[in-house]
Amino acid sequence: MMSNPVQRRLFLGGIAAVGLIALPGCASFGQVSLVDAVRRLLALSARNAFARLTEPDGFWDSAVARVNLPVLFGKRGSIVQGILSSGPFRERLQHKLNNVAEDGARRAAPVVTDAVKTIGVENAVAILNGGPTAATTLLRDEMGPALVNAMIPALDDALRVANDPLVNQAISALAGVDLGMVAHGLALEADNAIWYQIGREEAAIRADPESTNDPVLIAALKVPQA
Repeated sequence: MMSNPVQRRLFLGGIAAVGLIALPGCASFGQVSLVDAVRRLLALSARNAFARLTEPDGFWDSAVARVNLPVLFGKRGSIVQGILSSGPFRERLQHKLNNVAEDGARRAAPVVTDAVKTIGVENAVAILNGGPTAATTLLRDEMGPALVNAMIPALDDALRVANDPLVNQAISALAGVDLGMVAHGLALEADNAIWYQIGREEAAIRADPESTNDPVLIAALKVPQA
């Protein structure tokens, strides 16, 4: 069926490259290592996550990344009194802070991108064969508080520039609280939200590798690694 010798060699070469994935102890297939496959998975998961989160109402509309009110504002039913005990006020404040978190995500995105390029992957096979968020967990453990530290200045700037009456009213109801403290608390909440969204995107890629149109990811995720 393949009379053209060049076509036949390319076809057989492709089979051989994919076949290498299943060889015991093999750390690469074709010209691409399994470590690179993990990095591609992380890069695409992060790119998709930040694309969603930096859209208008990106955090607020996410099923997994809606940011909770920072703990300094207390919880419903706690000893916090006055305006902060109002459910409708708290919801409007939460929505506002979710919008501010988008600025934090914009600052966090290049930090994650840089980390993905250099992350050490000691056991790429375990990551590729792992659970739906195995790669995200690896990256989060590797980065530690890097996103929180990166987002605090961006969130502080965003809060000060906005000078939002709703946020100012909430702060005035709390003794000893300032915008810097709000920025820190919001960064902690946004950090969790960002990782939840990246994990969700990773799980979606694993469930449907073909949607990536990336032959390396498709091969690495569809064939169990040995």
